[in-house]
Amino acid sequence: MTFGVLIFPNVEELDFVGPWEMLTMWQQVAGGPKCLVVSEHAGPVTCAKGLSVNPHVTFEDCPPLDYLLVPGGQGTRVEVTNAKLLEFVAAQGKGCQAILSVCTGSFVLHAAGLLAGKKATTHWGSLERLRALGNVTVIEERFVQDENLWSSAGVSAGIDMTLAFISAVAGEESASKVQLASEYYPSTKRYGSLHNTHPAAPAYARDASQETPSK
Repeated sequence: MTFGVLIFPNVEELDFVGPWEMLTMWQQVAGGPKCLVVSEHAGPVTCAKGLSVNPHVTFEDCPPLDYLLVPGGQGTRVEVTNAKLLEFVAAQGKGCQAILSVCTGSFVLHAAGLLAGKKATTHWGSLERLRALGNVTVIEERFVQDENLWSSAGVSAGIDMTLAFISAVAGEESASKVQLASEYYPSTKRYGSLHNTHPAAPAYARDASQETPSK
C-alpha cells in the first residue's frame, strides 16, 4: 500500500505536515502504508510560510497510489488551472481506495472532476466559494466523509481527518496507537469569542459538540 501526499508551491505547511505525521506514525506503530511526498517537479518546493520541502517523487515517476491527500493553501489558486497537476490527481484518483483533501485542496479535487455531486468541506474562509461551484453539498464540519472521498476544514483540521481515516480503514486500535504515540489529545478550550461572533465562523466552531463526520 502506498499513500501519496501532494505538494506544490505555496502549499500551506500544516495542511500536509499534520496528516504526514499521523500517516507516518501509523506506518511506524501500526503497520500503515508507505508514504511518499509527490510534486510536479524534482527539487525543493517552497511552501506558504517559507518552509522548503524535498519531494520523494515527481508525477512522472510516482507509482500507482492506493491513497492520495491533496492539501490546500494560497497555491491552490494557481494549481486549479495547472493541467498537469489536475491530470495527475484525476488519473491517480481512478485507482485510489480513498482520496483526501485538506482546506482548499477541495478546489483541486473539484477541478480534477472528483468532487461533483459529493458532500465536502473546506477552510471557513472559502465555504461560500465552494458553495458557489453549485454541484457540491457543503457541510460545515471539521471533516466530512462521502464514500471514498474525505475532506477537512482548514489547516489543523487535516490532523483530525487523518486520524479518523486511519480508524475507518485500519480500526480504532490502530488509530489509538497513532493517537497515543503522537500524543494528539487536542484541548477543547475555545479562546476569546471569535468562534461565536465572526460572521463567517463555521458551524463546527460555534458548536463544539460536532465531533463526527457527515456520511
